[in-house]
Amino acid sequence: MDNLLIIGLTSLDNLHLGGYRESTIGGAGLYTALAAWRAGAAVTLCAPKPQPMPEPLQAVAARLNWVGPNIPPNEITRLEIAQHGGGRATLLNAHWGAEAKLTPEHLPEDLAPFAFVHIAALSTAQRQLDFLRGARARGASRISVGTYARVVYGETATVRQLLQEADVFFMNENEACGLFGEVAEAHTEKLLYVTLGERGAWVIEAQRRTHLPAYAATEVDATGAGDTFCGATLARLAAGASPVEAARTGNILAAQTISALGPTALLREP
Repeated sequence: MDNLLIIGLTSLDNLHLGGYRESTIGGAGLYTALAAWRAGAAVTLCAPKPQPMPEPLQAVAARLNWVGPNIPPNEITRLEIAQHGGGRATLLNAHWGAEAKLTPEHLPEDLAPFAFVHIAALSTAQRQLDFLRGARARGASRISVGTYARVVYGETATVRQLLQEADVFFMNENEACGLFGEVAEAHTEKLLYVTLGERGAWVIEAQRRTHLPAYAATEVDATGAGDTFCGATLARLAAGASPVEAARTGNILAAQTISALGPTALLREP
């Protein structure tokens, strides 16, 4: 069973890349879903679905089973992101558009067939928690969650609750410092991944900690690196790989993703 359900957003992104700007598609839901598809999983994306589908998103819609509320194209989420090099990025501005129209009621009625239900970054950690509990009520057996710095530092208690209730959790080094003080103190009773940019990632399984180095890459756009790692890792976990082996695939696809603008590398056929 390698079917994955990804709950999240697609977006139109304005990127600041070393003194110049580029426009591309993005969103945590999009990157996670495409990475899981690229790693071999059958993927359903639960996200606001623009109708008619804008040309930049048509290739995404062709590769995923896209469900969710229909929205006009002018209500697509729009993000402004600054890249700092070394895999670091900052969300400068976010226009969440029709995100509020996506609710747990849009989830499929029976989530038991999915190997994982993943909740990507949303506008608030509370919305993520609502989706987590809604997914449990519909039979989800394994739920994973991703986060981002604004909610870690602004909704710390809720993010900690998400960490407690999720089966798998993904965060980067900055977010781990916000929750635990430092990466060395990061811990879980289940499974936690902490990405470190060009220094690889930690795989934390209860008391066991494994460091995996990153794969060499020429960085062009690191926007979706963490979400790419997440989607690819989940696809491999769903296929039966160990947490460490799954993360190796995550590192490989993250390196490929940052070597091109936006999700270009993820849209290639597996």
